[in-house]
Amino acid sequence: MQTRQKEINTKELTFYSQKAIGIATFIGGPIAAGYLIRENYKALDQTEKGNKALIISIVAMITVLALIFSIPEHIIEKIPKVVIPAIYTGAIYLIVEKIFGAIFKQHEENEYAFFSRWRAAGIGFISLLVLVVCLFGYDYATTDFEMQDSYNTKIDQFVKNENESLAFYSHMDTESSFSLILELNDKVIPAWKENIVLIKEANTIEGLPDDLVVQNKKLIRYAELRLEAFELFKKSLSEDTNKYDAQLTALHDQIDEQLKLLN
Repeated sequence: MQTRQKEINTKELTFYSQKAIGIATFIGGPIAAGYLIRENYKALDQTEKGNKALIISIVAMITVLALIFSIPEHIIEKIPKVVIPAIYTGAIYLIVEKIFGAIFKQHEENEYAFFSRWRAAGIGFISLLVLVVCLFGYDYATTDFEMQDSYNTKIDQFVKNENESLAFYSHMDTESSFSLILELNDKVIPAWKENIVLIKEANTIEGLPDDLVVQNKKLIRYAELRLEAFELFKKSLSEDTNKYDAQLTALHDQIDEQLKLLN
């Protein structure tokens, strides 16, 4: 195989050398190496091999990142920052030697041109920049998903509490005052106290959008009005009186207004 490589006329070709690829790899990771190896293959009119090399480099980069993220933080902090790049750079260096060693030797002996190492380093920095942007984008998307998921979980519980508590109104004409008071004590009033806590907790979620912050203020006010109304129902039933009817009517008017704001 090496004999066949030596027969290739590379006078008009320009390659990225083994050392140049090593520099780019250390800076920008396996993807930088894959790109430069692909360019060398293209120069030799072996584009298909170059494309495969680039795909393999992308898989290798993903594998390296997955490995890094799988290592516990307290362990990764003890590993010198140069160790992991040095490992995959060494591996790439050997791979390049195996693929292009004979060709590079012939090319150098004939004093033909190689791309500068600065050019390779520049590609390495571009690869690094793309990688950082992708990681930040992934982190942002993941954080946004986690934030939304956490918020939705609290809102789902809020709605569940709301639906279960509002069943109280359908019981008012069928249940005794004693049963209604028990329902208020055991289910309805605790549900709305929990709803207030849920929304206050939702407000502490990092990165919560402004529109949800505004909505939360309305939800807290709505929950407070519901709680006040149900507590007044309990007082009215306990005292067996209708003297709070006007206050209850006013509270329900405010609740209706708050629902309009929420909708």
